[in-house]
Amino acid sequence: MLNQDYDQRIVIETLLLDWEASPAKGVTRKKLEREDAERGRATSIIRYAPGSAFPTHKHPHGEEIFVLEGVFSDENGDYPAGCYIRNPPDSSHAPYSKNGCTLFVKLCYFEPQDKQQVLIDTHQQTWLQGMVEGLHVMPLHSFETQNTALVKWRSHTRFNPHRHSGGEEILVLKGEFCDEHGRYPTLSWLRNPHLSQHQPFVEDQETIILVKTGHLSLPDNN
Repeated sequence: MLNQDYDQRIVIETLLLDWEASPAKGVTRKKLEREDAERGRATSIIRYAPGSAFPTHKHPHGEEIFVLEGVFSDENGDYPAGCYIRNPPDSSHAPYSKNGCTLFVKLCYFEPQDKQQVLIDTHQQTWLQGMVEGLHVMPLHSFETQNTALVKWRSHTRFNPHRHSGGEEILVLKGEFCDEHGRYPTLSWLRNPHLSQHQPFVEDQETIILVKTGHLSLPDNN
């Protein structure tokens, strides 16, 4: 098990991690949290070398993907950087990348009743005004307590102190995200536990984060 204590706050600068081999040739990964070697809940950065592929496989408890770089593909289509994909429980596919790509991937965090297939090209979506001036939000998915969104911060924007029921997870996509606990550069991964509190802000550069909330107190479904 790796980083499976959801009561602990975790911060990882993923750019400092080494790439590790996966079961598929040409596909490497950086493990952020993992329940078991090749099953159960997991969060990873995945890199496909040009021409690499995974054989057809099933996701019994769902798969959530954000394409960070390049073009990710499967038998259903091509997904360029900025695409958000949810493959529901019991779905299957044969993924590959013709020219290479990098992904942020979460496994087994679906509620059992969440059967919706989701594909969003975030470059084609509209940003909505957030709760404070300088903050914009792009909702990606909501089901019961779980919410996933992109949040864009204009420079010198500060949010209100707040608490997260069900926890909060952040991947910094652009810029530098900050709170009273520290500073988190691009591709930092943060996980804040249930009922944690902070006051986030950004300083001199526009910042975009991928945020997931309400998912860290799920019953075991593996």
